[in-house]
This record gives sequence, structure tokens and C-alpha cells, in this order.
Amino acid sequence: MSLPESILRPVKRIRGGMHLEHHKNTAECETVTMPAPKTVYIPLIQHIGAPANPVVKKGDEVFVGTLIGEAGGFVSAPIHSSVSGTVADIKDLTIGNGTSQKYIVIDSDGKMTPDPELKPFKVRYKKNVAEAAQQCGLVGLGGAGFPTHVKLSPAKGTKIDTLIINAAECEPYITTDYRECVEYLNDVIEGVYLIKKKLDISKVVIAVEKNKPKAIELLMKVAADHRDNDDSVKVMKLPAKYPQGAEKVIIYSATGRKLPAGKLPSDVGCIVMNVTSIATLYRFITTGMPLVAKRITVDGTAVSEPKNLIVPIGTPIKDILDFVGVDGENIDRILMGGPMMGNPVVSDASVIEKRNNAITVLKDPKPQMQTACIRCGRCADTCPMGLYPAMVETAIRLDDSQRLNTLNINYCMECGCCSYVCPAKRPLTQNMRTAKAILRRQSK
Repeated sequence: MSLPESILRPVKRIRGGMHLEHHKNTAECETVTMPAPKTVYIPLIQHIGAPANPVVKKGDEVFVGTLIGEAGGFVSAPIHSSVSGTVADIKDLTIGNGTSQKYIVIDSDGKMTPDPELKPFKVRYKKNVAEAAQQCGLVGLGGAGFPTHVKLSPAKGTKIDTLIINAAECEPYITTDYRECVEYLNDVIEGVYLIKKKLDISKVVIAVEKNKPKAIELLMKVAADHRDNDDSVKVMKLPAKYPQGAEKVIIYSATGRKLPAGKLPSDVGCIVMNVTSIATLYRFITTGMPLVAKRITVDGTAVSEPKNLIVPIGTPIKDILDFVGVDGENIDRILMGGPMMGNPVVSDASVIEKRNNAITVLKDPKPQMQTACIRCGRCADTCPMGLYPAMVETAIRLDDSQRLNTLNINYCMECGCCSYVCPAKRPLTQNMRTAKAILRRQSK
């Protein structure tokens, strides 16, 4: 399909960033639904904000979509059962990032019976969109895990003029959003126009990297839909440059607006939604089935047959790797997420959460040794936010908290660019996290 200029949105170029090998091995792999595991371990916090509070007890029968944890506050999200079966326990476990948290353990009956109480959600008014997102238990599916209903509930008097649909998917290996566009395009289209209409948003920008021509061709159908009678829905072809999909970056690319540290996109007149999030919200509105499963990409140098899978939330990673056929003896590292922003997995007993979109399994050819900083400046050159990671490292080493306060650390997205380009293999991204923690402690 040719791309008429009237449908394309010009791009504001970002500073820094870098070109990566994309390794999109699963781009044309149709998503496979994994059978329900024998047991799921569903954490009560899978999002930014307060944990959910359990509303079931040991021995209760549950179905797919049954509410098992209610939101613990406004910045929180409800949790639903991902399988049908029996609540086996509610207890604290250490199977995530190494910290202990509360899980609801459910033994599956293998039937995956939907909750008979589920029904479509009626959206008549503006406020119903945020209510639908909340009852769905929807959080940002691109990895951040911010409760979506908060995004859709801007402060009174805030004018939202731009909806940005994030289909960039710039991390290597991951193709879950791409498969959403291919397999559920109608849900994406309907979700876009529902939110545009109900929230009275004047402009929509659908952002996708230009190295995904098939996705661009499909997403053009959103802009070409008969409901876009004022030509306000645009497709924006982003440069294939990491980290184009980061929230601050994509807002600037689409609008030229800079998102200040600590502010929400609504503060600059935008709502940013991942393409899978918007399709998931539409499915909930039409079926009543909340967020209970995730599409994940399983790939990496230690995976001989990479796949895209739909798995119930709470499924142990070990079950997934066994299903894909990954040889445990061939693994050096497992990351929850992609190789740039993914978090190391402490144990293969860790489980899939709402905010997970990939398991990257790596076989490292050789360990990389740290050496002293050579003051080359590459970390600063590649930082999309214009920060100075090497200076942050020095300030931490010298315990110079006054200096840390001047280095704009809270603008850091932890994209990993600085660590990736550092010839000395310094842990620069980890240092940025440490610096943020130091400043948080000081502010208390």
C-alpha cells in the first residue's frame, strides 16, 4: 500500500539513541496458546502503585476472570484469576525479583472455564472509559505497568488533545505488539476510535518504527477508516533507533513537547497507550474478560526455536521454558523483558505478570570485564535525555549528594544505552538507579 502524505505524521528527531541489531526472529511466528499450568502463582502487585488486596480465601473455587484481588487505592489495579480451579493458598513468596511479596496460589482444573458472571461493559460516557480500564485490571503492557485508568482520568481542567498509540517495539527480539497488529487489527482500530470519540480527543498519532513495513501497512487502515472524516488520525514512521518507544521520547517525536521529570503525559496534553493495551481494553468492553493472560516473546541466543506465546498470568517461567524446549544447561542469563531494559530473573520459579512481554534467554560467549572509565564521553553522546552518566558514577563514588542534585537524574529512563556503548563496561544504568534511590532517601 502506498503511503499518502496526508496520512503520515512528520517526526521530531531525538538526540542520542543508537541503532541495534533487531533480531526479530518471531515476527512472522503466529502466536501459540500455551496450555494452563498445573499451578499459577499470581502476585498481588503487578503494577506501579499499591498492591491489590485479596478477596478470596483458601479453598474457594475460581474461574478465568474471577476477581481475586481488589485495587488497593487509586494508583493500583485489581487482579483476576487466570485459570479455573481452586485457591490453594495465599502467602508470601520470594519468586520474583528476589523480594518477598504476597501471591495467590491457584491449582488449575485444566478446563479454563470463564467466569459465568462476566459480561460486556457498557461505555456511554467519558468516565466509563477509565472505569472499564480499572475493572479490566489494565496496566501499561509495554513494560511500565502504570495503571491505565489513571492515564485515562486526567486532572480536572486538563485538556487532552493527542492520543499516541505506541507500536514502536524498539527492543531487540520482542515482537508481541507486532503480532497484536497482525492478529487483532480490528480490535486496535475499534479501540482507537472508541477512546478518541468518548474522550473527545482531536488528534491520534500511531507511532511505529519504519523497519516494520507490514505493521505500517496494517495500521494505515486505522488512519484510512471512514470515521476519520477530519483527517486527524496519522501514522508516524519512527526511525529504527532505540529507544524510540520510551514514553518521553515518543511524546517528543509525535508532538515536539517535552515531558518534565515527575509529570504525566496528560500534563502536556497527551495520552500514550501501548497498541496491545488499547486492543485489550476494547476486548474487555465487548466481552467482559479482564486482563488474565499475556502474549510474550520467548527468544534469545539460548533459544533454538523462539516463539510467541499466550500464557496465563502467574505461569512459572520454568513451565514456559519447558514448553518451548529450552535446555536449562545452555542458559547463562534469563531476563524478564528484552536485552536492553529487561530485569535479570533470580529464579526460573519467577512468574509472568501483566507488565511482562518477553523472556529473553541468553548464552553469553564470554564474560565482559569492567575496566576504569576512559572519559570517552560515549555515554553522554548516546543518552536520549542529554544526561552525563559518568559524572553520576563519580558523584556516587565521592558521596557527593549535592552534585547528584544538579545532574537531572530523574530524567533518566533507564533505557540502558549508556551501559551498552561503554567500552569499559561500567554499570552506568545501575548507577543511575542507585542515584535515584539516594535522592529519594534524601527527600524523606
